Amino acid sequence: MIFDAIRESHDLQRDLCRKLTASRGDMAVRQLLFLQLKVELMAHAAAEERHLYVPLLMQDGGLDASRHALHEHHEVDELLEELSVRNKQQDGWIATAKQLSFKVRHHLKEEESKFFQVAGRLLPDAKKAQLGARYRREIVRMRKHYAAQYQTVVVSPATGLVKPARAAADQAAKRGNAQAGARLRGKSQPRRTA
Repeated sequence: MIFDAIRESHDLQRDLCRKLTASRGDMAVRQLLFLQLKVELMAHAAAEERHLYVPLLMQDGGLDASRHALHEHHEVDELLEELSVRNKQQDGWIATAKQLSFKVRHHLKEEESKFFQVAGRLLPDAKKAQLGARYRREIVRMRKHYAAQYQTVVVSPATGLVKPARAAADQAAKRGNAQAGARLRGKSQPRRTA
């Protein structure tokens, strides 16, 4: 059903917001968390707007709720743009990230407690199931679309979720693991040193 599919992304968004606003010191980790959240928020908004908001916009009873939700998506987009700067340590960045987190959590709570009830009354069960399947396909497609803009995140083929690109291999290579370094260079054997 559409609501279960959307809640999965909502839970992920809450978790990423929490981790991002708690990030301290390691700017590489902060950047990675921000990109994961940004890709998830943009993919979710696109899929949700296409497969829940549009069908509700077509019905008089869903018009106001859909317009309000679209407005909140726009506000999130503006905050994401403001946070998309190179230096994540600059004054005010974490404060803006907290604003984003608050806005996202507010939107998710409102959507789950009000918007889903409106949609539940207006959409027949068969339509909810159909929209849920479409949403699940669309969010993975949109995650891939948005993740392709960055080299540090990818979409897992197994789960369809955004994850760090080559994190395990990169970490091993940093610790001096010659096999991992060889894999990063596309070689089967480590470099010879002697």
